[in-house]
Amino acid sequence: MKTDYTISEVAPYVNWIYFFHAWGTAGMPQQDKRRLQAEGEERLRYFADRYRTHALFEVFDAHSEGDDIVFPDFRLPLLRQQQSGSEYLCLSDFVHPAKDKVGLFATTVDAGLETDFDDDPYEKMMMQLLADRLAEATAERMHEEVRKVYWGYAADEQLSIADMQQERFQGIRPAVGYPSLPDTSLNFVIDQMLNLGRIGIRLTESGAMKPHASVSGLMLARPEARYFSVGKIGEDQLADYAHRRGLPVELIRNFLGGCL
Repeated sequence: MKTDYTISEVAPYVNWIYFFHAWGTAGMPQQDKRRLQAEGEERLRYFADRYRTHALFEVFDAHSEGDDIVFPDFRLPLLRQQQSGSEYLCLSDFVHPAKDKVGLFATTVDAGLETDFDDDPYEKMMMQLLADRLAEATAERMHEEVRKVYWGYAADEQLSIADMQQERFQGIRPAVGYPSLPDTSLNFVIDQMLNLGRIGIRLTESGAMKPHASVSGLMLARPEARYFSVGKIGEDQLADYAHRRGLPVELIRNFLGGCL
């Protein structure tokens, strides 16, 4: 399913807290933060009809098998916590081993939001940070529609946007490159299933997405599903993961540098 949004449709879902973090506003007077947000909101209104954001998603039949999520046509290998004191969680723990459903998604923005302001360093930074927030806001809006309509496992959900930003909905939306799904090369697998080019996303050799303001990941519905950090893994899991990915250990090592 491919969905396009106007900026006006996703702007209410923007989480301004992360906008402030990106600006490095720790210790900044509150009035300066309000000024930054007002500038951002003004630009969102001004460019409301010029740019769009885009979402791509599908909900697949799936089941878990060890540390893998198995779809009808492919297998998604995942990583499990290994550090002493952790709960030894893996995202596959939140998928039923017999029969379940799992969603895959990607969101992005029109490339112009990142390239049309190169002549003005301040404006370029402002629009890049807004583009990042719009990609995340699009994921929030899309996930709400998936829960309530397309997948429909939470059809009666009544949450405010603030509730959603605090992740009070059922299920989770782990993104590629984040602590519970740290291997960005999994974007190649998602691309095989969704064809990310349909919304203008291309992948670098490492699996990073262009435009930079893009998000991809999984949607898991079970009430007990929650976020965690994989953290450091050992050589044993590295070798096992490479085997399950069908890729050389040294190539996987490059993708997982932060976990080793």
